[in-house]
Amino acid sequence: MAGSLATIVLSAQGSGAIASEMIPVLVQSEPVTAAVEAGRQVHFVAEPVVQQVPGNPAPAVENSDDDAATLQEAVADQPVDDTLGSQLRCLASAIYFEARGESLEGQLAVGRVIVNRSQSGRFPASYCGVVLQPSQFSFLRGGRIPGAREASRDWREAVAIARIADAGSWASPAKGALFFHATRVSPRWRLQRIARVDNHVFYR
Repeated sequence: MAGSLATIVLSAQGSGAIASEMIPVLVQSEPVTAAVEAGRQVHFVAEPVVQQVPGNPAPAVENSDDDAATLQEAVADQPVDDTLGSQLRCLASAIYFEARGESLEGQLAVGRVIVNRSQSGRFPASYCGVVLQPSQFSFLRGGRIPGAREASRDWREAVAIARIADAGSWASPAKGALFFHATRVSPRWRLQRIARVDNHVFYR
């Protein structure tokens, strides 16, 4: 991925303790979009983006997205319209920037972390609130969500996975996860490890 070198801080919250790591990452640029959340504007800006960070318990879900036998079928069954509210856009954006190019299961695991956080009582109660919370997601730029390439297959998959994660219609391979990080870093988190899915390790 072409871009410039940047340094970010990863933080995990829990029991009043914060774990952090300084790591170098490569960044790239994306286009601009915007959305409105509860009377305030949520900006999606064209700034450098990075991949990885921490990333909640949620009710158990069954793999029952209508009659889909596989997650791939469930994704294919999602609507392909342009009606995407600001909350789903925040969720889809996080999936896109954190896990695009990974398996559908890996994208779903990341999406469910955001859903879990919003339901946990330990984090903001909306997807945009979770994603925009300071020191949590490293793809944010100036507290804003970069714009995605919305004509791309990666964006369409992220939107479909966001709808599935939001509906809780397919079980996450990292059930109950509240945090995650990229496998190429090793933060010293005192958290319960749940699973590794593709390029991320998940914890609760």
